[in-house]
Amino acid sequence: MKMRRGLIFMLIFLFMLMYGCSYFQSKEEKTAPELASEGMDAFSRGNYKKSIELFDKLKSWYPFSKYAILAELKKADAHYALKEYEEAIFAYEEFETLHPQNEAVPYVIYQIGRCYYDRMDTVDRDQVPARKALETFQRLLRQFPEDPYAQKARTHIKACHRSVAEHEFQVGLFYYKTRHYEAAKRRFLSILENHPDVGVHQKAIAYIKRCEAVMAEN
Repeated sequence: MKMRRGLIFMLIFLFMLMYGCSYFQSKEEKTAPELASEGMDAFSRGNYKKSIELFDKLKSWYPFSKYAILAELKKADAHYALKEYEEAIFAYEEFETLHPQNEAVPYVIYQIGRCYYDRMDTVDRDQVPARKALETFQRLLRQFPEDPYAQKARTHIKACHRSVAEHEFQVGLFYYKTRHYEAAKRRFLSILENHPDVGVHQKAIAYIKRCEAVMAEN
């Protein structure tokens, strides 16, 4: 009997070792409001890594708390502030997926766009960030056309169009100089078809005419 009782106590002890630590931490050390307050305080002081740590704890210890939603959003903001754009995009997209009706969704979409926008480079470099930013900001306009964040996105959209259009022009110019006139013409036409006039249309039209003139002679 004593051996059996000892075995029971041993099993209880092992159970508490495995599962008890997180239980007593979450219930006895910090409450959800306390973790939220400390996380926001760390964020406001610019200690973003610490805020991420605190928001992760809040989400882990109190996944069904009303503060968990705040933790998800501010964790994404902290990654953005640290310029950890991939992590921020993942966190923002996860928030939108989990809370599609939340009032913060327009802001979240805008921030996804900013993660791409802030990585835009010169027109001679890869334009994937500019294209992704453009696509995201346009989605924001379609879904929430009257939202203040949609209005903010409009100025960024123009810059994205300009970057991509200038890149297309540079590629077209390269094809033109290397005498690949058909390929050059397609690039110049894509500017007219896919982008509003952001100061590149007239140059593109001029080179389309040059391409057509050269091809007509051959």
